Amino acid sequence: MGAGRLVAVLVTALLAGCAPATAVAGGSTGPPSARRAPEGSYVVGVRTLTLDPRSARPLPVTIWYPTGTDGVAAGRFPVVIYSHGLHSRPELHAGLTTRWAAAGFVVAAPAYPHTRAGAAHFTRADVRNQPADGWRLIRHLGRLDDDPGDPLAGHLDLTSIAAAGHSAGGFTTSGMFTEGHPTRLRAGIVIAGGGLPGSFAGSPAPVLFVHGTADAVVPVTVGRAAYARTRGPAAFLSVTGQGHGEYLTPDRPGFAPVLATTTDFLRWTLYGDSAAGARIPLDARTPLTRYESRPLP
Repeated sequence: MGAGRLVAVLVTALLAGCAPATAVAGGSTGPPSARRAPEGSYVVGVRTLTLDPRSARPLPVTIWYPTGTDGVAAGRFPVVIYSHGLHSRPELHAGLTTRWAAAGFVVAAPAYPHTRAGAAHFTRADVRNQPADGWRLIRHLGRLDDDPGDPLAGHLDLTSIAAAGHSAGGFTTSGMFTEGHPTRLRAGIVIAGGGLPGSFAGSPAPVLFVHGTADAVVPVTVGRAAYARTRGPAAFLSVTGQGHGEYLTPDRPGFAPVLATTTDFLRWTLYGDSAAGARIPLDARTPLTRYESRPLP
C-alpha cells in the first residue's frame, strides 16, 4: 500500500464517530485587518440561510455576528468558517461560536450535506469534499458583502479569514490549507482533528491545535502528527485527561482556557492584536492544559 493510500485509510478510520462528546477565490495579500480589535463584547445576532438550495450539495449555514442598536454592529469584522464533526450540527457548537462572535468576529458554520446529524445519505467519506464547501461559503459571503440589500453588506472583512472546526471539522479545516490557497485564509484552529492528504502544503499560516489527551475517537497522536506537518507558525494546546470534545461545553473542565486561547489566537491572527498574541501562553497556563508552540508566542 502506498504512503498516500495509507494516510487516506488511516484518516477514514479515525473519523468514525466524530460528533462532540457532549451536545456540543481570489486571494488578498497584506497584513491582517488594520482595525483595532474590539474591547469588551457584543450582543450576538444569528441568521440562517442555504447556499445553492436546488443543487446536488445544498448547504445550510448558521451565521453568528456582532450586533448594535440597529442590527449588525458598525464596522467590518473578520470571518471564521466553523466546521462541525460527524453526526453533528452548527448549533451544537454555539457555546464556542457565539462567544467568538461576541468578541468581534462573524462566524459562519455550514451543515455539511452528508456528514451532519440527520443527513439523508450519511457517509464519512464525504469529508474530503468539505474543504471545497468551505471555499464555496467564502465566495457566497463575498456576494453578501457586496449586496446593498443584505444586512451583512459592508460588515465582512474577507481579507482576514480563519478556518476552525472540531473532529471531522478539524480535518476539513486542515484540508482548506492546501497548495495555492488564498492568503486571506490567515489562520486555522484544528480541534480534536488532524490533517487530510495535501494539508498544510500552501502558504504558511498560523495553526492552533486543541486536543484532549484522553481522546479515544481521534487519538492525540493524530493531532500531533498534523502539528508536526505544518510549515508555518503552529501551537498545540493539550487538554489533559479530556476526551473528544467535552471541553467545548461551557462550564465543563477545560472550556475556559480553550475559549481564552482560541479567542486571543483569532484576535492576534485576524486583527493583528499583539497584546492578544502575548496573552496566548498565559491563557493556556492552567492545571488542566499544556501549551507548546513553534514559533508562536
